[in-house]
Amino acid sequence: MSRSTSRRSFLKSTGAVGSVWGLADVGFLKHLPTVSAAEAVPDPKRVLLSEDIEPLVRLLEDTPRDQLMEKVAARIHGGATYREILAALLLAGVRNVQPRPVGFKFHAVLVVNSAHLASLASPDEHRWLPIFWALDYFKDAQAQNASQGDWHLGPVDEAAVPHADKAHAAFVAAMDQWDEKGVDAAVTGLARHAGINETYELLFRYGCRDFRDIGHKAIYAANSFRTLQTIGWQYAEPVLRSLAYAMLQHEGENPAQRDAPADRPGRRNLELAKKFRADWTSGRRDSGATHDLLMTLRSGDENAACDKVVELIERKIAPQSIWDAFHVAGGELLARQPGIVGIHTVTSTNALHYAFQTAASDDHRRLLLLQNAAFLPMFRAAMQGRGALKDFKLDELEPADVQASGADAITEIMSDISSDRTLAAKKILGYARKNPAPQSLFDAARVLVFFKGRDAHDYKFSSALLEDYRNVSPGWRERYLAAGVFNLKGAAAPDNALVPRIQAALKA
Repeated sequence: MSRSTSRRSFLKSTGAVGSVWGLADVGFLKHLPTVSAAEAVPDPKRVLLSEDIEPLVRLLEDTPRDQLMEKVAARIHGGATYREILAALLLAGVRNVQPRPVGFKFHAVLVVNSAHLASLASPDEHRWLPIFWALDYFKDAQAQNASQGDWHLGPVDEAAVPHADKAHAAFVAAMDQWDEKGVDAAVTGLARHAGINETYELLFRYGCRDFRDIGHKAIYAANSFRTLQTIGWQYAEPVLRSLAYAMLQHEGENPAQRDAPADRPGRRNLELAKKFRADWTSGRRDSGATHDLLMTLRSGDENAACDKVVELIERKIAPQSIWDAFHVAGGELLARQPGIVGIHTVTSTNALHYAFQTAASDDHRRLLLLQNAAFLPMFRAAMQGRGALKDFKLDELEPADVQASGADAITEIMSDISSDRTLAAKKILGYARKNPAPQSLFDAARVLVFFKGRDAHDYKFSSALLEDYRNVSPGWRERYLAAGVFNLKGAAAPDNALVPRIQAALKA
């Protein structure tokens, strides 16, 4: 297919001019070859999955990386559904990739929900691309895992699994003591006897209790919950065991026996949450209060930030205005120091906000709010340890006009991301103010991730950013989106090699 045809395909699907993109032909995704799949033989040393999904998971595990696309394509052609492929991808990851530390190669699991969200938001002709990308990424993580000790999720100690009426209390007790064996048995009991909402109430609470792994524990909790809602609770047991094991990641001696800096905000906030007024979820939205909290998050430590939240709650400020400050502060930190830590100010806030919106427990929602307040100054301190932060205040960013009009405006912005991100931020601010539902901009950003993304963070970040644009109040959301250019892909970024590789494999 010619470059001009590829551009026309992009225009048709997104409404944006594609003159700066050389997008590959994705028509091959509609013509998947037929290849038979061998039955899998269970390995008694690994946790065995349900019969309906085990063969597909084994296919992902055992197929060499350079053959996986053809094999998966054959399964799809033979009737495998999107949900089944997604389930197999998640389960293969939790069974074959060590979740400690919670990051690095384990992004093969953390990225599954982000790839799924990108698929849901994509036009039909692009819908499989994020999933195929994540399948290939799993094979890379699996190889890393093999070279680093070949960890696998083992079978459950059935004798230790508590009865249905004791699983909840057993899990809380074991988590509080950082007891790995007790947690594994108890979370297995929850998977078998409790519902998804009861179980994740606890997991959201423990996912935010400490600042280790720069927010990845909370991210794993939120993303696994969301993926299980799609693939089904019947697949929950190995996922929950992996998640609980990840949450117990720590350095040094047992945290229950010492006062580590990563744990102090959570312990303090359990007491601080008791100071909330009874009707704290009500109140008025106040942009001025958002600005006040943003100022505290820029310069204060974790204690000052949490105290400020309590003050705003006492002043009857709505939680929405507090979350607005969190999102904007996260975006501003990214702009001040683009890179791995700054990315997680955005993705961890996305996860904590999702947990806050989903949790039913009033106590847990208070804690999630306060922990996000604490995490942002801790992120700032971690970033300062890596180098100076730019003097950049997102609330002072001035909008700039986009010179082109219509669909060409998207082309101009995406080009500026590659050449001058600050200018692109100003143009996005101006564009979003004039276009409160900038769907063409979102579509272009996603397509560029599909064709130019090389890392799990490209998917995690873009999915979080574009989702939370709608969670931030008007007047602030445009600034939040503008900060996203400091980690979005620009038009001139080099193409990744995966799409042409899939194309060649499936057309062979």
